[in-house]
Amino acid sequence: MVAEIAFISSLAIVHIFAGKLRFLDGVPRSRWLSIAGGVSVAYVFLHIFPELDEAQAHSEEDELAVLKYVEHHIYLIALLGLVVFYGIEAGVSRIHDKTVDPNSQGPESESPNQGIFWLHMASFSLYNALVGYLLAAGREREAVGLLTYYIAMALHFIVNDFGLRERHRRTYDRIGRWVLAAAAIAGWLIGMVAELGESAVHMFFAFLAGGIVLNVMKEELPEKRKSRFSAFGLGAAAYAVLLLFL
Repeated sequence: MVAEIAFISSLAIVHIFAGKLRFLDGVPRSRWLSIAGGVSVAYVFLHIFPELDEAQAHSEEDELAVLKYVEHHIYLIALLGLVVFYGIEAGVSRIHDKTVDPNSQGPESESPNQGIFWLHMASFSLYNALVGYLLAAGREREAVGLLTYYIAMALHFIVNDFGLRERHRRTYDRIGRWVLAAAAIAGWLIGMVAELGESAVHMFFAFLAGGIVLNVMKEELPEKRKSRFSAFGLGAAAYAVLLLFL
């Protein structure tokens, strides 16, 4: 319990204070952000997916038949997570293109549309709440499993934080970071008092996995960021080796 409280508290602190890490700002993209993205993706492919596959193969009868059915299509849930977050980002981009004056001299990251900001806050609040819930839902896992989950999510939160701060700047610093920090804690508290069946937890993990892959790649791929593939590959390879030997 003490370790979990420390983990969820520090996950919230990531959002509150990540903006102070000024060395991560700028173009080309910081190699540390690329390393963090590689770690997150490695965790998905070498821990979440194998764990879900094994759980699916050895699962017992679930109390809800529909969850049992869906769990046997766990990769469809992961695909759904990726598609949902892709759809949100595509919608945000369309709204942004319609509302930004092409002749404006202001920074591109300062979105003039509060609707975009709150759409991001709603989607990432659910995302963070899911991360917090799964931390609580995994409290029966061994300490090493919780630690690897925490490290991957903490680094992933930094990646998400810098992406959102780049888009929203002052609004994010004033409001957004607090909203997302609170969402992670709220998800953890819900997980401590509301226990769902294993099938539901597996579905949440799969959905989160799809979201992680999409959110990492959307931050790494834009040409204007001049991301560092070597750093991304290094992060993915190093965490992959760690996970394989744990």
